[in-house]
Amino acid sequence: MKKVLAFDIDQTLNVAKTPITDEIATLLVKCLDHFEVCPISGQKFDQFLIQIVNRLPHPTAKQLSHLHLFVAQGTQYYRHNGTDWEQVYNYPLTSEQVAKITATIEQAARELGYWEADKLQDGDEIIENRLSQVTFSALGQHAGTEAKYAWDPDCKKRERIVARCKELAPEFDYEIGGTTSINAITPGMNKVFGMTHLLEELHVEKSDILYFGDMTQPGGNDYPVVQMGIDTITVRSHEDTAYALRGILGVIGDLA
Repeated sequence: MKKVLAFDIDQTLNVAKTPITDEIATLLVKCLDHFEVCPISGQKFDQFLIQIVNRLPHPTAKQLSHLHLFVAQGTQYYRHNGTDWEQVYNYPLTSEQVAKITATIEQAARELGYWEADKLQDGDEIIENRLSQVTFSALGQHAGTEAKYAWDPDCKKRERIVARCKELAPEFDYEIGGTTSINAITPGMNKVFGMTHLLEELHVEKSDILYFGDMTQPGGNDYPVVQMGIDTITVRSHEDTAYALRGILGVIGDLA
């Protein structure tokens, strides 16, 4: 039996940029009684709390000890110490790298006509420094779900931005994720990095892990996990994930 259930967040556990549903929250708490549960995503730490942790129905300290937050594709790792969340490690970009990536993405998006600052809500931003990665969100973080889903459903806009970024600054890697996002990182600081550290921190083997993600195609931010040879379930939405988790919990007799 698997020991670890690892998950992408947006489009896998939730509707993009929204808190997980009551059903997913309940299923995750049940999973914490049987597995190490490891969300790994390009999101910031506070988004992990808003979208997942704060939605869990009355988790015990013991259950939270089995929840591992691999932030910014796993380049930051947080675990629960019984009373609060503590950071185990963090591998931030340098200020020079952040500046170069930011300028590169903005230039590429502007050249291609995809810089839409006029659509931002007050206080929002298109490019966000997430310490160990820089993330482009075409409509900002606070845009409505409907607008985000409609902006680039086939990823073609982001593929063009990525291609131009690679011409301008080939020393960085660019991954498509979520509905409007591109994550820019230094080479190797993708989910391979995060999942490798997961193996080390949890003292498990690849064969012990089952991973859920929606962007498992080449160029997607879940694809590196597939390349590692980790067993992966490709989902289209959180409904698919809930269906799979109900099956897993049903097999081990914990679906009451």
